[in-house]
Amino acid sequence: MGFGSMAAGLGRGAVALVLPPRCPGCGVPVADDHHFCASCWNDLRLIAPPWCAACNRPFAFDRGEGICCARCLAEPPRHAGVRAAVAYGAIARSLALKLKYGGHIGIAATMAERMRAIVPAGTELLIPVPLHRWRLWRRGYNQAALIAAALARRTGIAHDPLALVRRRATPALRGLGARERARTVAGAFAVPDRQRVAGRTIGLVDDVYTSGATTDACTATLLRAGAASVTILCWARVLGDGDD
Repeated sequence: MGFGSMAAGLGRGAVALVLPPRCPGCGVPVADDHHFCASCWNDLRLIAPPWCAACNRPFAFDRGEGICCARCLAEPPRHAGVRAAVAYGAIARSLALKLKYGGHIGIAATMAERMRAIVPAGTELLIPVPLHRWRLWRRGYNQAALIAAALARRTGIAHDPLALVRRRATPALRGLGARERARTVAGAFAVPDRQRVAGRTIGLVDDVYTSGATTDACTATLLRAGAASVTILCWARVLGDGDD
């Protein structure tokens, strides 16, 4: 090991002694960055099979290979699945709020650490759900873009934060019914350059998946622009009825 590497290692060790890694959920000291304490970890529900073959909504028991939930049988989704690291709960919600509204941008890397395992093989491009420019100006950053960039660094998959844009500001979807949500976001997104997505297998990145109205609109826009497929990749997923 060279002197520079040794010095860097000693520097990191000194910082860890003064500012030890802390649990992103509750703030108690932990062994490594982006790790959770035992209590917060136990409160996180990881999402894995058995699940719906179309939307990846988890089943209580294994129903067999290729089985879809009733919702997907009634209305097959256009996306290629919704992959979430964890179910939406107290700790997952706390992290999402800290990132989205609290300015804790380092949490994007914590989410990406857990999300790297859910990215389907063959994904070629990561694209974040975009914010409208006025909301981006007020917040200062797009939390989905931060997650996508951190996920790209961990997986080696290319990411393009400008391939999909939100050309029209939309009001919050909370409290709206399914049809009202769909109408609110219809036509809100655009692909400025089709060549950036044409023929690509895309992972659409967001922080929390709730009703799916926003990601459905994004998916439809990307598919119209020639994307081969779109899989939703998110930190947490609301498993009951929710609002975007």
